[in-house]
Amino acid sequence: MDGKLIIFSAPSGAGKSTIINYLLTQDLNLVFSVSATSRPPRGTECHGVEYFFLLPEEFRACVARGEFLEYEEVYPDRFYGTPKEPVELQLKSGKNVVCDVDVVGGIRIKQHYGNRALSVFIQPPSVEELRKRLTERRTDAPEVIEGRMAKAAFELSHAGRFDVVIVNDDLEKAKAEALQTVKAFLAK
Repeated sequence: MDGKLIIFSAPSGAGKSTIINYLLTQDLNLVFSVSATSRPPRGTECHGVEYFFLLPEEFRACVARGEFLEYEEVYPDRFYGTPKEPVELQLKSGKNVVCDVDVVGGIRIKQHYGNRALSVFIQPPSVEELRKRLTERRTDAPEVIEGRMAKAAFELSHAGRFDVVIVNDDLEKAKAEALQTVKAFLAK
């Protein structure tokens, strides 16, 4: 039997990566869909683990060949996308695939897979808390944080287009809610 797809989207800093990493430690037959990006690695990120890191020209060539389920130029020359082939192979092997994608990409993947996919939006408790989290993680320059904050307003306006919205005001509670939601979806 084919696996199912779980899509997580959120503004940067809402906690979706932490929640996804928690779910991957649970007994849910989950594998992580490694996205591609044209941004440089942050911290200890490695090619093929957190992302496939591509130059903008390489990314555009993959788009031209139709190699993505979805992709988005989130900022100028800053692309993100979900490679099609690995997701399809994992689903066909019976694995449940978790995607960590931007809001537009999440909506597109959900439209493509329909009921075979669950879309989950992780929402910060407030815009002020989101700014605080982005600043405290110390991975982005102030101008990058400002860009992420501007994008967050757009992303938050699309939360209602997802199957489930989880407000991450308490990380342990949000992780438990995500686990319960995913378990219920996979049991269908």
